[in-house]
Amino acid sequence: MSVLQEFREFAVKGNVVDLAVGVIIGGAFGKIVDSVVADLIMPVVGLVFGKLDFSNLYLVLGQVPAGTASTLDAMKKAGVPVFAYGSFITVAVNFTILAFIIFMMVKQINRLKRSAPPPPAPAPAPTPEDVLLLREIRDSLRR
Repeated sequence: MSVLQEFREFAVKGNVVDLAVGVIIGGAFGKIVDSVVADLIMPVVGLVFGKLDFSNLYLVLGQVPAGTASTLDAMKKAGVPVFAYGSFITVAVNFTILAFIIFMMVKQINRLKRSAPPPPAPAPAPTPEDVLLLREIRDSLRR
């Protein structure tokens, strides 16, 4: 069997295709969660704590060249070492929301998988009278 044939068999297996679809949907879902966090949640959290944009929170760890704007982007472009804790907060909130959503999805899937317990097996039907008589005859002939 050639390597190409083996690869083709591997690539068209159901599990590989399912995994690929899951990764693609997961990537798109991650972008949706990023948008929800960056565009909806963090502005509200920032408003409550007095800062409107968490992603620009940082501490300067080095010398700032003259004329450099005091934004995180400008500091990074100028090569100034910064401790960008606001970006970390945003990513941590993203992760928490994504993990919670995945938890809820798995919980619902597991709930749907759990079906009602199977009904108890029906009691065996009573043995017909003619069968009982034939058994009695058989047993009496054995004696």
